[in-house]
Amino acid sequence: MDKVIEELSKIGIVPVIALEDAQDAEPLAKALISGGISCAEVTFRTEAAEESIRIMSEKFPEMIVGAGTVLDTTQAQRAVEAGAKFIVSPGLNPKVVAWCTEHNIPVLPGCATPSDIECAMELGLSAVKFFPAEANGGLLAIKAMAAPYPAIKFMPTGGISAGNLNEYLDFKKVIACGGSFMVNGAMIKEKDWKGITLLTKATVSSMLGYTLKHIEINSELESTDSFLVFAQLGIDFIKYHGKGTHGVVTVGANYLERAVYHLEKQGIRFEESSKEYQKDGTLKSICFANEIGGFAVHLVLNKQED
Repeated sequence: MDKVIEELSKIGIVPVIALEDAQDAEPLAKALISGGISCAEVTFRTEAAEESIRIMSEKFPEMIVGAGTVLDTTQAQRAVEAGAKFIVSPGLNPKVVAWCTEHNIPVLPGCATPSDIECAMELGLSAVKFFPAEANGGLLAIKAMAAPYPAIKFMPTGGISAGNLNEYLDFKKVIACGGSFMVNGAMIKEKDWKGITLLTKATVSSMLGYTLKHIEINSELESTDSFLVFAQLGIDFIKYHGKGTHGVVTVGANYLERAVYHLEKQGIRFEESSKEYQKDGTLKSICFANEIGGFAVHLVLNKQED
């Protein structure tokens, strides 16, 4: 998988943005980054698209800015020259795909049928946009089409919301979901950057689904029946100390690779040697490299294979 698309997969959510005024590009990008999403697909539906891509790319080089609704090679070239790192189109235009491939630009063309997917495969692609997702049968349609094409992965866009985001992401053939629900036009028009940041944070938090699984507290006391009430809450007192000066906190997450990516963006480091994987290669547990408040932190997958 291309490195840019792989990073989009780790982010998990690709905001789809239509900007009428390029002056909104900088504060919007800042709001998204502050909310935990360092990518955006700026659609070429407006005259401000090209300049918006340029502003976002120059002001926030750490952000993966792409161009959406790209309909021809001229638009693709303009987008890339403005700083776009990937191209997305509503349909599969072989000329656009060929131009992007020739210039080493990741491209996600819209595909909605097996014929589209076979054309994409013939053009050398391993990931496509499924559009419009909900209108074309949603997750059930993706699963049905994925079966005969095991090498293809999907980025569904169209009808994605906070309510169905995780249903799509739970399917391993889905690399990320595109959507505008955290950057809707009304919020942009009102310049509600704080609201967009808060909504973005809430979306990322809902996607990752952090849960407190277990706490082990190092203690000189023997574990007795009086501690059972704590055990029922997932808290154990451990006389024979293990990792952590004061103990171990175990936190669950829906998608560990994504959780690691987002936490690393916040400065958390991980102990590579602590990684454990499921049979399908999915990361199922990893430990923080440093203690937090004297506690070792263990990150585990919420839903693990038996």
